[in-house]
Amino acid sequence: MELWPMIKDLLGGLAVSLEIFVFTLAIALPIGFPIALGRMSRNPLVSVLFRVYISIVRGTPLMLQIIFVYFAPYILFGMPLSRYPRLLATVLAFGLNYGAYFAEIYRGGILSIDRGQYEAAKALGLGCGATFFRIILPQTIKRVIPAVGNEVITLVKDTSLAFTIAVTEMFTIARQLSSAHTTMSPLIAAAVFYYIFNYLVASGMERLEKRYSYYS
Repeated sequence: MELWPMIKDLLGGLAVSLEIFVFTLAIALPIGFPIALGRMSRNPLVSVLFRVYISIVRGTPLMLQIIFVYFAPYILFGMPLSRYPRLLATVLAFGLNYGAYFAEIYRGGILSIDRGQYEAAKALGLGCGATFFRIILPQTIKRVIPAVGNEVITLVKDTSLAFTIAVTEMFTIARQLSSAHTTMSPLIAAAVFYYIFNYLVASGMERLEKRYSYYS
C-alpha cells in the first residue's frame, strides 16, 4: 500500500476525530458545573436527580450511550435516522457522558476548598455569587486541572468509539484500510497519530496547569 494515499485518508479521519474532540469539550466542560452544583444542591429532589444521572452515565458503557442517543429520536418520536446526523449523535453522547465525569471532578474540587474561605468572604461582605466566582472558582480550576487533563486525554482515545454508529473517524478508516489491503500499516500509522494528538493535548494541559500555579 502506498504511503501518501494512506496518510491522506487517515488525515481525513483525524479531522473527524478532532471535530468530535472539540465539540465534546465545548459541551462537556461548561455543563459539568451546573451538574456539579445540582448534585450538591440542598434540595433533595434536585440532588437525587443529578445523582441518578451521574450514576447512570458512569455505570453504563459509552458505546451503549452512543447507540442509545442515535436511535432514541427514531424509537421515541419516529424520526427518520437519515435526518439525524451520526456525528451529531456522537457529539451529544460524548458531551453528556463527559459532562457527568467533569461534574464529579468539579464537585471534588469545590468540596476541597476550606470552609474558612467562605466565612472570610462573608465577613468581607461578599455575596454567594461573588464568593463563588471570585474566590472559590479560581482555586477550584487550579485544583481540578490535572484530573480534567486525564479525562481529556481519555477523550482523545475514546473518539474511536464513534465507529459504533459508522462515523468515519480515524480508527474506522485505519481499520478499513488494514482489512482491504491486509496490512497493519494503517493501524500503526493511526496509533502514531493518536500518540501525537495526545502528546499535544497533554502539553497544553501542562501549560495550563503552570499558568494557574500562582494560586498555590
